[in-house]
Amino acid sequence: MQTMNTAPKTTEEHGCGCGHDHHHDGTQSKAEAVQIIMGMIIYGGGFILSQFFFLSYIILGAKVLLRAFKNIIRGQVFDENFLMAIATLGALVINKPAEAAAVMLFYRVGEYFQSLALSNSKKSIAKLMDIRPDYANMEIHGELTKVDPNKVAIGDIIIVKPGEKIPLDGIVEEGYASLDTKALTGESLPREIGPGDEVLSGCINQNGLLKVEVTKTFGESTVAKIIDLVENAGSKKAPIEQFITKFARHYTPVVVALAMLIAFIPPLFFGGIWAEWIHRGLVFLVISCPCALVISIPLGFFGGIGGASKKGILVKGGNYLDALNNLEIVVFDKTGTLTKGVFSVKDIQAANGFTKDDLLEIAAFAEAFSNHPIGQSILKAYNREIPKYDLSDYEEIGGHGISVRHKGLEILAGNHKLMELKGISYIESSETGTKVYIAKGGVFAGCITIADELKEGSKKAISALKSKGIKRAVMLSGDNAQIVSSIAGELALDEAYGELLPHQKVELVEKLFDEKSSKGKLAFVGDGINDAPVLARADIGIAMGALGSDAAIEAADIVLMTDQPEKLAEAVDIAAFTKRIVWQNIVISLGVKGVFLVLGAFGVASMWEAVFADVGVALIAILNASRVIRFGGRL
Repeated sequence: MQTMNTAPKTTEEHGCGCGHDHHHDGTQSKAEAVQIIMGMIIYGGGFILSQFFFLSYIILGAKVLLRAFKNIIRGQVFDENFLMAIATLGALVINKPAEAAAVMLFYRVGEYFQSLALSNSKKSIAKLMDIRPDYANMEIHGELTKVDPNKVAIGDIIIVKPGEKIPLDGIVEEGYASLDTKALTGESLPREIGPGDEVLSGCINQNGLLKVEVTKTFGESTVAKIIDLVENAGSKKAPIEQFITKFARHYTPVVVALAMLIAFIPPLFFGGIWAEWIHRGLVFLVISCPCALVISIPLGFFGGIGGASKKGILVKGGNYLDALNNLEIVVFDKTGTLTKGVFSVKDIQAANGFTKDDLLEIAAFAEAFSNHPIGQSILKAYNREIPKYDLSDYEEIGGHGISVRHKGLEILAGNHKLMELKGISYIESSETGTKVYIAKGGVFAGCITIADELKEGSKKAISALKSKGIKRAVMLSGDNAQIVSSIAGELALDEAYGELLPHQKVELVEKLFDEKSSKGKLAFVGDGINDAPVLARADIGIAMGALGSDAAIEAADIVLMTDQPEKLAEAVDIAAFTKRIVWQNIVISLGVKGVFLVLGAFGVASMWEAVFADVGVALIAILNASRVIRFGGRL
């Protein structure tokens, strides 16, 4: 099984050059702890025999000095190892061995706990997406054999036992089971499946034995696409991340120069004591490292992405998560986004002596051979077997409807144009929805109205977004303008436009762009398949109900893995909390360091306070950043 690289980048990769090795496995952690304890014991012996301070310094400092030397050779001079090496070697030069060893001791202790905290944060994030399957069961020569999912081809049959992860996307051939889809959708309720149903990799079979025909290779499966999305999420940085990375590159050389000025200018020009001013400069160096900022801020955004994924909200980068904080206009597609995208019979109006049951039966006869969603909704409402041997002369009349003969009598089912074409006198329905007018034997039988149902969470989603400061909620649809207007009124949308072609949706989005503020963001929420041009044009493209949809995962910036529109409001909450944590870390890091830099320059802060200002603040910031994941899990 390949290892999933979901961890955020180390500080070195982020450009601060703080050369910690944060990839602690169990063996490394124990070795580090043993080395630190030995150094601590020997340091204690220094109060009896001063030479022990030097020995303790060598045990604790050798690793740091070696890293500093290697980084200098690579051209990475201004890192934390360099700062610690210069500061402690300087302390030895001015005959302060106890202080040099103490600084290295507390630095190593702080670094150890900092690494553990960061490692635990990474593990908790990686665990959220621990959905990669280990194997697939295939029947080979009459025996069930475990094989690498990468080696399974489309059309192969795999067996999924109770308790196992589904390794590849496919269609159930045999068996019934309840699937745990929480890893993909964040939903705790199991999904019941049977023969003919689609199953997605990453789900867990809770009970029942399933025989599944594979429809996608592992590389194209849902689980592989989600893992790839999460692995690469850290590459798209939020503006504040980009700023801090650039800031660290310029900040560190500046503070090194200031430390040199503090150490040499006063004794050269004002007659100060050399040892005292060099000591102040060395303290200033220790305090100056920007690791707290450069480690904790990316971790904050990665934590936000991890917390969102736990709720079935996949964010492709910190920049998109951050953009949700400035959301002003949300544009929704209708079908499959705010509505279920499944047609059902809403109203039956019989006429001329026909009953409602008669009308539904006649309509079902007309739609017996149709695969159209409207026809399927009528057949579902009728829910009885149709004697197709009594039907003949089936004909689809383009743009009008259907004609078929039942026991010699012509049945017509279609729009009002069909009635007019055939010269049938009909009563126009005032119901909102798609109207199917029915006639039999030249007599108008009535009208059946078909409508797309609203999703249960649509009203809640619009209301929640407006309560969070969204200025405008707009709906764009290719559906009938009357239907669009009716749904917009029911959902309390600010604007709604119907009967739009894809290019007209893009034109309207362009117009809305001109109406938002310079910092405001516009999001488009669609199914990710038919709305790719608008998803691409929006500041934030959000694919709704995209479980298993390759097109949606590719086209959108944020993917809502369930079809629940209220998930968007949850994403906005996670984005807001992430921003709050990130700014807390900025204030804590810069505030504490600023105070200690001033104290160090004036000789008030010692090396002990300097270590706290560096390692202690970094640890506090990292622990604070890890709160974002827990916040996402509580929503």
